[in-house]
Amino acid sequence: MLYENIGTTENGHLSFCNLDTVSLAKKYGTPLYLIDENGVRTRCETYKNAMNQYFGPGSFPIYASKALSFKGMYRITAEENIGADVSSGGELYTAIKAGFPPEKIFFHGNNKTEAEISMAMDFGIGFFICDNFWELENINEIAGKKGIRQKVLLRLTPGIDPHTLEAISTGKVDSKFGVAIETGQAEQFVKLALDLENIDLKGYHSHVGSQVFDGKSFVDAAEILLCFAEKIKETYGYTPEYLDLGGGMGVPYFDKDGRIDYVLEIKLIAEKLKAQCKKFNLSMPNIILEPGRSIVADNGITLYTVGGRKEIPGFKNYISIDGGMTDNPRYALYGAIYTVLLANRIKEKPNYVCTVAGRCCESGDLIQENVSLPRPERGDIIAVLTTGAYNYSMASNYNRVPRPPVVMIKDGVDYLAVKRESFEDLIRNDL
Repeated sequence: MLYENIGTTENGHLSFCNLDTVSLAKKYGTPLYLIDENGVRTRCETYKNAMNQYFGPGSFPIYASKALSFKGMYRITAEENIGADVSSGGELYTAIKAGFPPEKIFFHGNNKTEAEISMAMDFGIGFFICDNFWELENINEIAGKKGIRQKVLLRLTPGIDPHTLEAISTGKVDSKFGVAIETGQAEQFVKLALDLENIDLKGYHSHVGSQVFDGKSFVDAAEILLCFAEKIKETYGYTPEYLDLGGGMGVPYFDKDGRIDYVLEIKLIAEKLKAQCKKFNLSMPNIILEPGRSIVADNGITLYTVGGRKEIPGFKNYISIDGGMTDNPRYALYGAIYTVLLANRIKEKPNYVCTVAGRCCESGDLIQENVSLPRPERGDIIAVLTTGAYNYSMASNYNRVPRPPVVMIKDGVDYLAVKRESFEDLIRNDL
């Protein structure tokens, strides 16, 4: 099995970070998110050390916190001395309240409100990743009123297809994000940034997509950006200090996915970038990467309790659980693949094919189809692997279902990081 934090106990239960998942389910209840804190820290260190070694000391990772956002995650990434990117005022506020250094925050998003921009400047955040012309002018105007020059990176679309899922591909010309190089608009974007008196242009940003297993996509994007940078240097005399290549390195959701060697990919990207800078006669910019999914996804699992079994002869078998699309909407959204195990009978032969269905009043509320498990019984514990990314952060209260708690495990000790929502929490803002 690909998962280093997954194992089997002597009594035939699934273990996570060497703890019995069935015991954890009994202690905290289900649905339950579990996060391997040691694994998260190790992955942060992997990115940080590899980038320092191969790109140079001015380069660094920033955690894409949309993947998993709560105060504890910002404390961990702050302690690991990496940056953080936020995509909303809510993520920004959470980071600040967790004590994350504001100067190491990068604010993303294609439609930041004036209130969010103003709040971010009042907090003293480091950088805005500026998405479009209107936003750039808005940032300039608000910065002028506050008497500051705001550092920005311009989000550019390089116009390449990373061959990933369409729903998570963002680097093509026809994207809601960024300004396209191919159309000539990116040059106008840079010129505007250089002309605006309250904008301190620090460099360029691109993001080709998520679940990318081949570093070639990053290299292709960087080559286009560097070619563009050479043209801008010749025309306007501007050289970028930073080149942000975004995030998107993949993680395995199933055994057949394989595992990416992040250090090797960073090494290969660095070699290509240095050669391209030499070719274009450019100083090597400081490189930023934005790992999110690859920091947390395979460092998290979710536990559920089986509530029932429905068998339709000649069609299919359904297993219903006490969670679903409210705590993991990714299968309902775009058919995301997951590994599903029967945690309390992990050693038994998986000879029963079924669909794992959620509790919501929606026929599309499924976690996974055509799963092979030992024949589940009421009260069994289902474990879904690789749920650290885009599960808790995308959770909802549809059908007025409270969101599950998040339990972190560090050095063999479990602790509550986010409390389970109560029914009283659900009506707290109702009038």
